[in-house]
Amino acid sequence: MNRVLLAGAAVAALIAFVLANSLYIVDQVSQAVVLQFGDPVALISEPGLKFKTPFIQTVVVFDKRVLDYEPPGEEVIGSDQKRIVVDTYCRYRITDPLKFYQSVGSEAGVQLRLGSTISASLRQIIGDVDLSTLLSPQRSAIMERIRDTVRDQSTAFGIDVIDLRIRRADLPAENSDAIYARMQSERGREAKQFRAEGYEMAQGIKAQADLERTVILAKAARQAQISRGEGDAQSIGIYAKAFGQDPSFYAFYRSLQAYRTTLGNSSTFVLTPENPFLKYLSPNARPDHDQ
Repeated sequence: MNRVLLAGAAVAALIAFVLANSLYIVDQVSQAVVLQFGDPVALISEPGLKFKTPFIQTVVVFDKRVLDYEPPGEEVIGSDQKRIVVDTYCRYRITDPLKFYQSVGSEAGVQLRLGSTISASLRQIIGDVDLSTLLSPQRSAIMERIRDTVRDQSTAFGIDVIDLRIRRADLPAENSDAIYARMQSERGREAKQFRAEGYEMAQGIKAQADLERTVILAKAARQAQISRGEGDAQSIGIYAKAFGQDPSFYAFYRSLQAYRTTLGNSSTFVLTPENPFLKYLSPNARPDHDQ
């Protein structure tokens, strides 16, 4: 009885082992190549549970989705003989799994071949343009040329290159430092030139302002002298007209002005009461026109 149970268990285990090596699953995002003694015999693109001959056939599964590849930075020389470090990224899809398996075998293999293709295309196309063009709006057209070149050469690998972009294009570190130093020197020279030109303009403006100020002050002084002279002439005319109408009152007014000028300070005068200068200081003195 025990031997029968053991035999049944052995048979069941054998059947399970055979089934495990006969069944495989292809999911929605995968595709498979069935190999028999290393030779491809079937291509499976529909998802589901599949069968194969156990111990004779093997299955290699590839991804249907868009795959990304970021090759290492590539140093290329442009048409202006400047070295440029270019970082790119690539997106591709496996369109022919059979050709893919036969040409590169795996994703690691295709990345190696794809990296070489991208490097050659970069050197070929960027070698015909200079750095300023690569950094200009023409960059998109340049990338399209590189992508089309890589796509044409990559069809032999069973893949379709969907997109290829330059993430960054920089000068090597030693070149960047030298260019930065040169740019700093040029900006410093331009700053000095602008300061000198500004100082020269400021001096010219200041000189012009000083000249205009001097002219304005001279004109104002001349006009003031003219106005003062005209005023003095008018005043003299008015005084002369007024004094001509009453000479005695003019003499009285002039005497009062003399008193204010001479007697208002600390000077000492010795005069007799009969002195004509003091005639208007007498208690009985009156202006001549009232006498």
